[in-house]
Amino acid sequence: MSLNRPVKVIAVTGGKGGVGKTNLSVNLSVALAEMQRRVILMDADLGLANVDVLLGLQARYTLSDVLSGERSIRDILLTGPGGMKIVPASSGVQQMANLSPAQHAAIIHSFSELSDQLDVLMIDTAAGISDTVVSFVRAAQEVIVVVCDEPSSITDAYALIKLLNTEHDVFRFRVIANMTRTQQEGANLFNKLNGVCERFLDASLQYVGSVPFDENVRKALQKRKALLEFAPQCKAAQAIRAIAQKIDTWPTSNTARGHLEFFFERLLQSVGT
Repeated sequence: MSLNRPVKVIAVTGGKGGVGKTNLSVNLSVALAEMQRRVILMDADLGLANVDVLLGLQARYTLSDVLSGERSIRDILLTGPGGMKIVPASSGVQQMANLSPAQHAAIIHSFSELSDQLDVLMIDTAAGISDTVVSFVRAAQEVIVVVCDEPSSITDAYALIKLLNTEHDVFRFRVIANMTRTQQEGANLFNKLNGVCERFLDASLQYVGSVPFDENVRKALQKRKALLEFAPQCKAAQAIRAIAQKIDTWPTSNTARGHLEFFFERLLQSVGT
């Protein structure tokens, strides 16, 4: 079964660890689910899979069980806050470069079976600029780059954008400033990154917004709950919901690029090269 219903595929990345990328991926997914969007969050941090841990969930099966043919994609999905679904990470994605043609077809078929119950596929990538991170980002329709007020965050985000732009023809990036002290600080962070990119790269950066530093984020992590579930009215939660509203307005392509089959075709071709 291969359905032609468009799905919004968004990769969330950051270039370095510690910028709050996974926390944003989770809570943006929750916010979109609260808006009655059907959301699947794919944990693509293969070395340190932590979406299920962050939410206090336990994955019985992972993507490697789908690759082996022992389980379908529906079998491995976890249910999170607001009804969002989670694809737990595994070393299975690293095996994609060595898939047989039958396995290649099976993984695309497996995910395309979900397209009738899916509006947004959110991809939480690993930190850094590994080949796997690049593969996921190249295949996605939208790329969100998360930055925070640390020199290394801007430097690493620029390195990631430069690599994707100059070597892999990714031209549009959305930017979220995280853990900011003021809204102006978020705008300043974006302007700093955008200024360097405008000078040296053929890339378009768009500022999505900022999420303020909030002690409730740490408390939610300790309780293994999504922030929007733990402290739904806190400042960071309100900012995340505002960003989710913007994401919801981003257009979904009605061409082949808007289909899950296209995403996984590109992903598998990328990791196979």
